[in-house]
Amino acid sequence: MSGRTWNWIGMLKVAAVAGLLAGTGLFLRYAEGFVRAASEGSEGALILVEVPAWVNWDLKARVAEMAGGSRFPIQDETAEVVARNLAPMAWLGNVRVQVTHDAVRVKAHWRKPVALIESQKSDAEYYVDSDLVVLDYMPMSNLPIVEVKGMAPGLAPTPGERFDRDDLAAAVALICLLERADAEFAPKTPLLEQIKSIDINNFKGHKQPLKPHIILNTTSGTQVWWGAEIGEWAKHLEAKDEQKLANLYAYYREHGSLSAEARYINVRDPRDRNYTPIDKYRK
Repeated sequence: MSGRTWNWIGMLKVAAVAGLLAGTGLFLRYAEGFVRAASEGSEGALILVEVPAWVNWDLKARVAEMAGGSRFPIQDETAEVVARNLAPMAWLGNVRVQVTHDAVRVKAHWRKPVALIESQKSDAEYYVDSDLVVLDYMPMSNLPIVEVKGMAPGLAPTPGERFDRDDLAAAVALICLLERADAEFAPKTPLLEQIKSIDINNFKGHKQPLKPHIILNTTSGTQVWWGAEIGEWAKHLEAKDEQKLANLYAYYREHGSLSAEARYINVRDPRDRNYTPIDKYRK
């Protein structure tokens, strides 16, 4: 058979694969990364590209297992197969796979867990990231993940879906605010590492209007009375969000911890001592 005939057969095979993927809604997910192999018959190692520093060895190993192994044949369909294998993994988004002459390179958005939730119906645990995307549970002792308590009963979405609810969004927003503040003001001894859980049982004051709407529980048992969700301080005559943040970090800086044998730390009251606001976090 002539070389021209083989070229036509190869083009038809690629077109058929592209049509199939487009029909199932998967083509846009990884067609950009589909690269034909340079040499048939050889093998290439799986390489995870631009992996964030927080990703531990166990998570990398899990990705490799989902991908199908650590080595793959260098073939036309390899990129398609690996991307399809990784598509259901909630921890990854925007997966792109590139096959070279000696490697299978995977680049993706890694979803970092920030909050832990325990299901009241099944006792199962799961995470959510900063976008409220649900992640299936696996130990991540290298991260200061804060447990969210006091959520109203309800079934969580399946991993990979967004858990869109106001009380959880408020808790996650506060956790992310503390994470950003830690990166700038306490990178060596993050304040967030001393936060064990965040209680949203009285979210929006629906149970006790005069009590703090959001409470941070420290690892030593001290409570931090944050108050209203971010952006709602004025409606409840509380200190501004940047004042709360400044007061909290000032206390932490002065005492070296969030306990100092204190039963609670009240940062919501505008009449309490107010330190210079952290301008970067003004609303």
